[in-house]
Amino acid sequence: MALDDTKLNAFMGNFARDFGAAMHAATVVVGDKLGLYKALAEAPLLAEELARKTETDARYVREWLSAQAASGYVRYDPATEKFSLTEEQTFALATEGSPAFIPGAFEVAVAAFKAIPRAISTFRTGLGVGWHQHDSSLFHGTERFFRPGYSAHLVADWIPALDGVHDKLVSGASVADVGCGHGVSTIIMAQAYPNSTFVGFDYHEASTQRARELAASAGVADRVRFEVACARDFPGHDYDLVAVFDCLHDVGDPIGASRHVRESMKPDGTWLIVEPFANDSLEDNINPVGRIFYSASTLICTPASRAQDGAMCLGAQAGETRISGVVKEGGFTRFRRASETPFNLIFEARP
Repeated sequence: MALDDTKLNAFMGNFARDFGAAMHAATVVVGDKLGLYKALAEAPLLAEELARKTETDARYVREWLSAQAASGYVRYDPATEKFSLTEEQTFALATEGSPAFIPGAFEVAVAAFKAIPRAISTFRTGLGVGWHQHDSSLFHGTERFFRPGYSAHLVADWIPALDGVHDKLVSGASVADVGCGHGVSTIIMAQAYPNSTFVGFDYHEASTQRARELAASAGVADRVRFEVACARDFPGHDYDLVAVFDCLHDVGDPIGASRHVRESMKPDGTWLIVEPFANDSLEDNINPVGRIFYSASTLICTPASRAQDGAMCLGAQAGETRISGVVKEGGFTRFRRASETPFNLIFEARP
């Protein structure tokens, strides 16, 4: 075997970066859960001061802070031995409502690591792993990971990009949010459009219960309800808008789901489909975003589809062409890309 030392060294450099990132992920979750980032955002602190402020052990905190500094997640001043957060780090790590808030993503990563034993088994058997079979960190991490993007774009950009939907919602419309999880997207829409009514559907009962609690806290429970139902059989008719957020690719029979959505809406209704950003070809998805989504799809999304009837396994990088095919085969005649972000594709489908 003839090795190219330059290429080997470059690859090992990638390894060092990736191994460091993998180990670092757990420390982000710890810091988030203990409130270390939020406390540090208030003022530069010595390790001992941060420990006192958060009622934690100073030696552990110093090691944690050192890891954060080495990762570029906090700033260290050798002259004062104090640690601090820049405004940008504060925005991403300590500001829960910001559109760049990222700790939830690391909770999803923790859930992915916990799924490894099941993944080894499914690779050998070809069986699936249902969403409900994952560790609860996946459910809570997904809620916190997706909330910032939905808060920033759903009402401000995505709904206005749909033909006539904003005006319908302002006047008063009937909306179904299918695969709603903890109901973040449902509640955001309900808060923005008080004249409309909303129902969120998810097959995972624990998620619908969490969604009800969040709706009550947000003060929209009088116009929002959550029910346990699947994408192929959720109840109701004459919806003005049906929405699916980051979950159509998880469905075992997305064509059947598409057909049911078509049957559930008004003749002039709209289907809003939000999917992970993906190009149609693998070679065009070999990039940092594709890396995230292909990895998540391997451990979470594809096994979820495989666990259901149909098991189409679109995967989190399905791309516009495959999504369009599923939608049109379900009976829709009009399909277009209405908007996009670096992480999402937003589609509009009409009968």
